[in-house]
Amino acid sequence: MESEQGMRRYSGNMSSSFASQRFKPSNAAKRLGVYLPATPQEFQDNPLTRAELEELETNPPEWLSELRRNGPHPRPVVAGRLGISIAGLARGGITDPLTTEQINELRDNPPEWLAQEREIAAQVRAEEERVEEARKAAEKKARSAR
Repeated sequence: MESEQGMRRYSGNMSSSFASQRFKPSNAAKRLGVYLPATPQEFQDNPLTRAELEELETNPPEWLSELRRNGPHPRPVVAGRLGISIAGLARGGITDPLTTEQINELRDNPPEWLAQEREIAAQVRAEEERVEEARKAAEKKARSAR
């Protein structure tokens, strides 16, 4: 159904509740911070409701705790634990998931690429902080000028 302004409006019944929303296994794995192929087959084959996902987050079963503890970990988790970006992982040649042991080995004996990526990440964070401070200062100045 179209309104006078040409915008579409939803004309159906919006009866499905927020709690009954279903997550594809890949999205649920992202939310849980785990590598989907390492999860049990039952998890990979079945969508989860929001309530089921929240239950897994609140009371993780042993397999989930084990995956979070030892891996293999997906790239966002690996990048976060190393203090670099996902793109930095790719530049460093890391394209596969890593275990906690492998991540710790990289932290303990950082290769040259990791040191460079950490420096780049530090520069990016510093620039983001500078931009945020400049934005806040401009906002404060605009408020005081009123």
